[in-house]
Amino acid sequence: MVRRSALATALLLTALVAAPLPAMAQDAVAAAKAVVEKVTKPNPPWDGPTTGPKLQSGKTVVYVSADQRNGGARGVAEGMDEAAKLAGWDFRVIDGQGTVSGRSAAMNQAIALKPDAIVLGALDAAEQAAPIEDAAKQKIVIVGWHSFAKPGPSDTLPVFTNITTDPLEVARAAASYAIADSDGKAGVVIFTDSVYRIAIAKSDAMAEVIRGCPGCKVLSVEDTPLSDTGTRMGPLTTALLQRFGDQWTYALGINDLYFDFMAPSLASAGVGGDGMPHNVSAGDGSEVAFQRIRANQYQVGTVAEPLRLHGWQLVDELNRAFAGEKASGYVAPAHLFTPANIKADGGPDNVYDPENGYRDAYKKIWGVN
Repeated sequence: MVRRSALATALLLTALVAAPLPAMAQDAVAAAKAVVEKVTKPNPPWDGPTTGPKLQSGKTVVYVSADQRNGGARGVAEGMDEAAKLAGWDFRVIDGQGTVSGRSAAMNQAIALKPDAIVLGALDAAEQAAPIEDAAKQKIVIVGWHSFAKPGPSDTLPVFTNITTDPLEVARAAASYAIADSDGKAGVVIFTDSVYRIAIAKSDAMAEVIRGCPGCKVLSVEDTPLSDTGTRMGPLTTALLQRFGDQWTYALGINDLYFDFMAPSLASAGVGGDGMPHNVSAGDGSEVAFQRIRANQYQVGTVAEPLRLHGWQLVDELNRAFAGEKASGYVAPAHLFTPANIKADGGPDNVYDPENGYRDAYKKIWGVN
C-alpha cells in the first residue's frame, strides 16, 4: 500500500484542481457562459406585435388561478386586471387553492358564470381537459398561461393559445448558470412537480443540460408538489444535506416557491445565506425571490417571467380571438436575474416588468389611451 504524507496529498489535490479541464468540459463551460451572457443582458426594445384588431368592448373574462399563493399566477392576474380595466372588460379571479379538487371546482364555477372567456392561470390543460371541452361547447374562449409545455395553440384541446416564455429556453438558462458559475463542476439537485407538464419539461431539460457537462452531476431529481412546499421542503432539504453533503452545490427549481422554505433548514445545518447549495429558479420570478437575490440570501438566480407583460398579452390574445383573428405568436425572451444585474433590471417593486414600452404598444394596437 502506497502512503502519502499530508503535504504530498495536499499538493496532489491542488494540482488536480488547477489542472485544465478536458476539451469536452471546456466546451460545455464555454457554451454555458455564452448562454448566461445572452440571457442576463438588459431588456431589448419591444419585439412583440405592433398590429392587430381594435378593442372588442363589453367582454367578461374569468381568470382561474391554480393557486394565488403562487407568485407567478398571482402576478399575471395583476397584470391582466390592469389591462382589462383599461379595456373596460368585466374581470374576476377564482382561486383553485393549489389542489386538484379546488382547481376543478374553480373551473366549474367559472363556466357557470357564462363568461366570454376563461384564462387558465397555471392550470395544467390536460388535468382540466373535461371542463375545457365543456366550456368550448358553450362558445367560451379559452386561453392559457403556463397551461402546457410550449407557447402557442394546443394540438389536442380547444385552447386558443398558451402564453409562456419558452420553457426549454428558461430551463437551459438556469442550468447553464450552474455550469458557468461552478466552472463545470456543479453537483445539482433538481426540484419539480409532475402534476404539471410544463414543470416536467423544464426539469427534464435542466437535467439534460447538466448531464451534458462532463464535470457536473445530477445528484437527484426530486418530485415534490408545489402545493406542499411549506411542509415538505424543510425536512427534504435536511435529508438531502445528509445524503449528499458537500457534493450538493446547486439546487435548480422549476419555481421559486421551493426556495421559500429551504432557508431555515440550511441555516440550521450551518449553511450561510451565500453558501452552498446555490439556489437557481427556472421561473417565475416572485417578489420574495428578488428580495433573496438582492440580499444574497439563499438564492442566486431566477429566470423570471415578465408576469405583468403576460397579463397584458393575455388581454391582447383574447381580443384577437374575439375579433376572429389568429393568435399573435409572440414569445417573450428568457431573462436571468442574478446579483450582478438585478439592480439594473429588477425594478423597484421586486418584479420583472420590462421597460420596453409594451403597454404603449398594446394601447396603440387597441386604439385606446
